[in-house]
Amino acid sequence: MKKEIVSFEGVHCANCSAPMQGEFCHECGQSIHTVLRPMHHMVEDTLDMVLHVDGRVIHTLPPLFLRPGFLTLEYFSGRRQRYVAPFRLMFVLSLLAFFMCHLVVANMDIIHFGAKSSEGTGQYAADATPDAVRTHYAQASDELLKAKNQQGTGKKTYNKLVEIERDHANHRLGELGAPPMPATMDLDDMTNLPTVQVAWLPETINHSLNRSVARARSNIRAMMSGGEQGAEATERMVASVFHVLPQTMFVLMPLFALLLKITYIFKRRLYMEHLIVALHSHAFLFLSLMLGMIVYMLRGWLVPHAAWLNAPLWTVIWALWAWSLLYLLLMQKRVYRQGWFMTWVKYLFVGWCYTFLACFALAFAAVLGMTN
Repeated sequence: MKKEIVSFEGVHCANCSAPMQGEFCHECGQSIHTVLRPMHHMVEDTLDMVLHVDGRVIHTLPPLFLRPGFLTLEYFSGRRQRYVAPFRLMFVLSLLAFFMCHLVVANMDIIHFGAKSSEGTGQYAADATPDAVRTHYAQASDELLKAKNQQGTGKKTYNKLVEIERDHANHRLGELGAPPMPATMDLDDMTNLPTVQVAWLPETINHSLNRSVARARSNIRAMMSGGEQGAEATERMVASVFHVLPQTMFVLMPLFALLLKITYIFKRRLYMEHLIVALHSHAFLFLSLMLGMIVYMLRGWLVPHAAWLNAPLWTVIWALWAWSLLYLLLMQKRVYRQGWFMTWVKYLFVGWCYTFLACFALAFAAVLGMTN
């Protein structure tokens, strides 16, 4: 039955002066209700908005994770109101996933440039002044160099021993409130990069590139210096990389959609449809990545107290990885509706191309993080 439109006689929109025919202006969309209301009405509206969003999350996340292609097909069919919008869904899940990855990487402490931060001061504990520590380190370095020349110690072994000595010395210098000693082994060869000068670029861009190279040199030296300074520099670099990663994903998203457009060019679908597929695919991947990181962190907390949980938790992690690969295949099959052979061929083609793009994006993010 057609709903009767009630005319609000004599009431005009405060924004565009059009005569009102309901609670919202049919010209500009502004509500007839004023925002200047008692505080308890504001609280009621806020709760209604939050509960409404939560309701959409409940309707969105389970099918996103369990039903490949369902949300995309619902979106194509025009049933969108009860679900979180694709871009917002992907954006929020990407931030949460990268946040969890950052926590896991920080706790794993697996990224080291040069020596690790020492757990003690070794023989330098008896040195009472920074000068005594530096003198002690110089003597130890000379002894190691003599042993290398006399006994033919390998370069890697010698470098490792020097790193350990410098790390202990830097730890003691930190306790004494003195700055650490920089690394000396092969750093000049590793960080003396040539000056960037591209003839066809403006001078301002060349100058900016050289400043980035200089910052990269400084960061590499700091990370390779070992001790507390190296650990802090590494933490800063990792934080910078994770800061850049979400922005990098926004560049990958349209490229992935373009790759789908080229792969399924004879399907005559609009680019926007492929972009929706890309958004939902990445939203699922970020959700799986976040769940995997949560399970990995739970494993680190629980296994020391209950060793029998190690195998089940690893099984869950591997199951998430396997489901991610199968999910994308099933999603591609259900959305584009081709035979299994062509779906497999295009799935492998898109997968290899996107893996290359993702690796390039990760390398680019690492470079940007190092020059930050």
